[in-house]
Amino acid sequence: MPLILTFLGSLGTHRTKIAIAAAKLMASQGKRVLLAAQAEPVLPLLLGLPVAPDPMEIAPNLQVVQFQASVLLERSWEDVKKIEAEYLKTPILKDVYGQELAVLPGMDSALALNALREYFESGNYDVIIYNGTGDSYSLRMLGMPESMSWYVRRFRQLFVNSELGKTISDSSPLIQPLVSTLFNVNWTTDNFAQPTNKVNNFLEKGKAAIADPKQVTAFLVTTDDPLEVASSRYLWGSAQQVGLTVGGAIAISDGGNVSLSEEFAPLTVTVVPELKEGKWEPVMDTLPNFVEQASLAPKPIEIDISAAKVRLFLPGFDKKQVKLTQSGPEVTIEAGDQRRNIFLPPPLNGKAVTGAKFQNNYLIISF
Repeated sequence: MPLILTFLGSLGTHRTKIAIAAAKLMASQGKRVLLAAQAEPVLPLLLGLPVAPDPMEIAPNLQVVQFQASVLLERSWEDVKKIEAEYLKTPILKDVYGQELAVLPGMDSALALNALREYFESGNYDVIIYNGTGDSYSLRMLGMPESMSWYVRRFRQLFVNSELGKTISDSSPLIQPLVSTLFNVNWTTDNFAQPTNKVNNFLEKGKAAIADPKQVTAFLVTTDDPLEVASSRYLWGSAQQVGLTVGGAIAISDGGNVSLSEEFAPLTVTVVPELKEGKWEPVMDTLPNFVEQASLAPKPIEIDISAAKVRLFLPGFDKKQVKLTQSGPEVTIEAGDQRRNIFLPPPLNGKAVTGAKFQNNYLIISF
C-alpha cells in the first residue's frame, strides 16, 4: 500500500523545497516516488525543468506531475458521462464537451483528490508526495471523503423517512414502470440503493486511507517566527478535525539554533537547513523518517467503547475555540474553521453526551 505524504504551513516556497527534498530522498532509497503538485511556477523553477500534466520521470525512481484543473476536468467529464449513461436511459450530457468546461471554485480540489486516488490505486508508486496549498483548503480536500459520507447518509435517511420516500416505497408496484422507463436500474426496494452504495464504498475507502498514517500523513513546515509557529499549530489542530495524522514538524533554520519542542509536543521537531545554491543533499540528509514518526504521532480520534468515551486530539486550540453539539444522530465538533461529525459505533450510537472536558489538548467526551 503506497503512502501519500503532504506538508502543511504558510511558507509556500519552503514547503515546496521540503517536498522536493523528500521526493529525492525516498527515490534514492529505492522507493518509487511520484511528486504531485498544483499548477504553480515555483516547482518547475526549483527543478529546473517544465512539469507536465502527466507523470514524467526526472530521475531514477522519481516522477513528477502537475495537476492542471482544466485538464483533469476534461478527462473526468468523460467518466461523468459514462456514469450518467449507466443510470439514465436518455443521457442529457452527451452533447456537452470537456474541452468547453470552465473550472469553478472548489472543482480543483475535488479533481486533485480524485487524481491522487487514481495514482494511489494504480500500484505504480510506493510514495506519493502531494505539494498542495498546505492550508485549510488542502485539509478540506483531504477531508472530503468523511464530509461527503455524512451528507450521503444524513440526507439519504431524511429522504427515506420523508412522505415522498414513504410514498415511493409504499407505491413501488405503481411507480416501478415509470422508474424503469427513465432509469437503467431497479430501485423498488430502496430507491437509491445501487448508486448510493457505490458512492459509500468509494467514500469509505477514502476515510480509511486518511485515518491510517501508513497510507496518508502530513508534516508541518515552519520557522521559529512566532507567527509561523502559531499558523502551523492552527493547521495541526485543523488536520485532526479531518482525521489526518500529523507525523511531525520540520523547522527551517539558516544555521541558527531552533527550539520548538514545547510548541509542538509530543511531536518530534526536525531542524532542516535552508536550500543553498541548489544543493539538495544537506536538506535531504537532515529530513526525518516520515513513516516512523507518523506511526508514533497521536491519533486524531480514539473511541473507547467499554468506557463509553471518545478522545479527540485538538492541539493548537483552547477550550473557548472548541464547541460540541448533538443536534442530530451524531456528535458534531467545531474547532477553528473545521466542523466534524463523529460517526459512533453501534454501542454508542444514539446515546446522549453526559459530559465533556478539554484537557491537555484532548477533548474527552463521555456517553
